[in-house]
Amino acid sequence: MRRREFLISVAAVGSISLTRPAWAAKEKMVVYKDPNCGCCRAWAEAMKAAGFSVTTEEAGDLAAVEERYAIPAEMQGCHTAVVSGYYAEGHVPLDAVTRLLAERPDIAGLAVPGMPEGSLGMGDDPRASYDVFAVKRDGSSTVYQAVRPKG
Repeated sequence: MRRREFLISVAAVGSISLTRPAWAAKEKMVVYKDPNCGCCRAWAEAMKAAGFSVTTEEAGDLAAVEERYAIPAEMQGCHTAVVSGYYAEGHVPLDAVTRLLAERPDIAGLAVPGMPEGSLGMGDDPRASYDVFAVKRDGSSTVYQAVRPKG
């Protein structure tokens, strides 16, 4: 690759990361969470910091929210976010949410079951290891993204 082509490529890739917060600001996200959950609050704050327009709804009965969005029991986490017709169940990492919204696959949403140690909102540890699942509308799922230790 010639120097000029290389520099144009670098500038193009760099500009994508600069526009991501502006793009996210156009996306409205509702986060349903337990009123006493600190990790859910931390996850919602990370989405706000990334530029999403986040509204938090304190849900005394999160099971009713998960039922409304038909989130399979084995995929449930500790909070449910809804953005652009998709759900993000549990501690879904920011890059998975932005990828979902960029690709717009034909799925119901993403899920990180349980509360994996080191996931976004749960310490954001670079040694974290867990899977992000794409949940289809029929309730079946596949691994969308594997989060593994960096290093």
